[in-house]
Amino acid sequence: MNIALFIILSFLLLAVFLGIRSTKGKEMDLEQWTVGGRGFGAMLVFLLMAGEIYTTFSFLGGSGWAYGKGAPALYVLMYIVLSYVLSYWLLPVIWKYAKENHLVSQSDFFVSKYKSPYLGVLVALVGVIGMIPVIVVQLKGMGIIVSQASYGAISMNTAVWLGAISLTIYVMISGVHGSAWTAIIKDFMMIVVIGFLGIYLPLHYYGGYQLMFEAVYATNPGLLKFPDQGLSVSWLISTVLLLVLGFYMWPQVFSSTYTAQNEKVFRKNAIISPLYTLMLLFVFFVGTAAILKVPGLEGEEVDLALLLLSIKTFDPWVIGVIGGAGLLTALVPGSLLVMNTATLLSKNVYKVFVPSATDQTIRKLAKLLVPVVSLIAVYFTLNGGATLSNIILMGYSLMTQLAPSLYFSLMKKNFVTKYGAAAGIICGLATVAYITISQTTIAASFPSFPQAVKDINTGIIALTINCIVMVIVSVVTQKYQYSAESAK
Repeated sequence: MNIALFIILSFLLLAVFLGIRSTKGKEMDLEQWTVGGRGFGAMLVFLLMAGEIYTTFSFLGGSGWAYGKGAPALYVLMYIVLSYVLSYWLLPVIWKYAKENHLVSQSDFFVSKYKSPYLGVLVALVGVIGMIPVIVVQLKGMGIIVSQASYGAISMNTAVWLGAISLTIYVMISGVHGSAWTAIIKDFMMIVVIGFLGIYLPLHYYGGYQLMFEAVYATNPGLLKFPDQGLSVSWLISTVLLLVLGFYMWPQVFSSTYTAQNEKVFRKNAIISPLYTLMLLFVFFVGTAAILKVPGLEGEEVDLALLLLSIKTFDPWVIGVIGGAGLLTALVPGSLLVMNTATLLSKNVYKVFVPSATDQTIRKLAKLLVPVVSLIAVYFTLNGGATLSNIILMGYSLMTQLAPSLYFSLMKKNFVTKYGAAAGIICGLATVAYITISQTTIAASFPSFPQAVKDINTGIIALTINCIVMVIVSVVTQKYQYSAESAK
C-alpha cells in the first residue's frame, strides 16, 4: 500500500469513527437521526450548510470548469454568494414554521402548507429524482479522488464501490450527527488544502497570479472572457437566477435548516458565509494553473485537472492529504443526500399509503432504504457520463421546479392551491425531462431570436411554464378547494 492510499483510507476510517462516536448517549429516533433533535448551534449549522458549498463538485468540478470553460466558471461563486443573501430572510421563516409544526423533511413543509399529503408525495419524489444525480456526483468525485490519488492502486469502479459501502454504513449508524462532526474536519482541511494549492501552484509555475493569467491569455485569450454565444453573459445571468431560486429547494438543505437551535443562527451564517465562499476563487486558480501545465484534457477529463497537476507537483504523502480532504468533501454532503432520500421515501411516500406505520417503523425503513439508494446511485455512476458541473446543473433544473409553490406558501394570503402547485411542478418537470432527453435548445428551436435570448438557460423555460400553469390552475380551482375544505 502506498503512502497516499494509506492516508486516504485513514481519513475514511476517522470519518466512520466520528460517525459512531457522535451518536453516543443519544436515542437515535427519527428526529435525532434526521435533524439532530433540533439542537445544533450556529457553528454546526454553518458547517452543515458549508457542506453544500465545498463538495466534490467545487473541489473537482469547479477547477474543471475553470480549466475547460474559463470565465463562465465564475457562475458558481456568484450564485452561492447571492443565495446566502436570500437566506437571511428565507431560512428563519422556514425554521420557525418547521419547529412550530414538528416537521422533519422538506416534503413535510409542503404537506403542512397546502394540507395535502399527496402533494407531499410528489415533492418527495421530485426530491429523490433531483438528489440521485447529486449523489452520483459525490460518488463519481470520490472515485476520481481515490483512484487518482492512489496512483492507480485502486481502480475508478472499485473506488466508487468502496465509497458507496462506506457512505451506507456511515449514514445508517450516525445520520445527521456524523455529518456534522465530520464537517468540522472537512472544512478545516478544505481551507488548508484549497488555500495552499490556490496560492502555491500559481506561484510555483508562473511566479504569481498576474503572470499566470497573462500566460493563459497569450495562449487562449478567449478563455478569460465570456463568449459572444453559448456560455455568454445572458447564459450567466439566467443560470445564476435559476440556481439562486433553487439553492434552498434541496431536501438536505431543509434538514440542515431544521437542526438549528434558533432563527438567529441563519442570520449569523448569512453574514459570514459569503466571505467563506470566496475560498472558491482558489479552486479556480488551480484549474487555471493547470491549463498550460496539464494540457489536452477534454470532456469528462477536465475534472481531473486539480489532481493531475497536484500529482505532477507534490510527493505522494501530500497527494494523500489532498485526496483525504477531497474524500471528506464527498462524504459529508453525500451522507446528507442519501439520508434525506431515504427519509423522504419512508416518511413522505410509504407512510402516506400506510398511515398506520409508527415512527419506529419509518425510522427502520429509512435506514433499510439507505443501501438501496446507494446501489441506485452506484448504477448511474458507473453507467453514466457527463462532467460534474453538467450533472449539478441538471439537478438544479429539477429542484427549482419546487420554488414557485414554496415561495408563494410563505405569503400571508397564498392564492396558490394544492392543485395549482402540483400542476405547476409536474409541467415544469415534464419540460425539464423533454429538454434533457431531446437536447432541445432555444437556439435550435428559434434560430431567428437574438443571441442573448438563445443563450438563456433552458431551465428558465421550465420554470416559466411551471409558474404560468400554477397560476392558471390555482385561479380555476380556488372555489373548488375552498368548498372542499368548508365541507370538511
